[in-house]
Amino acid sequence: MAATNLNTVRATIEKRLNDEFRTGPSIPLVFNNVPFDASNVDQYIQCITSFGSSEYLTQQAPNSATTATNLVVGLTTFNIYTAQGLGAGANFTIGKRLRDLYNRITVSDVRFDPPIGPEIIEPTPEGKFQTQVRITFELYEALTP
Repeated sequence: MAATNLNTVRATIEKRLNDEFRTGPSIPLVFNNVPFDASNVDQYIQCITSFGSSEYLTQQAPNSATTATNLVVGLTTFNIYTAQGLGAGANFTIGKRLRDLYNRITVSDVRFDPPIGPEIIEPTPEGKFQTQVRITFELYEALTP
């Protein structure tokens, strides 16, 4: 049986994001499990965390005291939205903060890889300029019998 609670991993990622953007200029954060109306804000960050395929690193032998290990991989996508017509500068500034926040660190056993982006995304929602930062991550999970 899998021992890792994927909601705990998601919460770890989101907490770090909340802590960073609680200081400085206020930027609303949007998560998949929270309703949000973007029509009355100029800028916001959407955070989407998903889990991909995992692989067995070791297997537990029958009647053995050793623990099997699984590698869990995932992707966190940050969509950065700012008002259209102002250029990419504001998006890239927010993107740099996101990159610095997760770049090659380990938080609560979750290892983050180097970020990709910010990349300009088209088409964007009407009235918004969008860039995207993607960060893959992995963690090792001990499988229990």
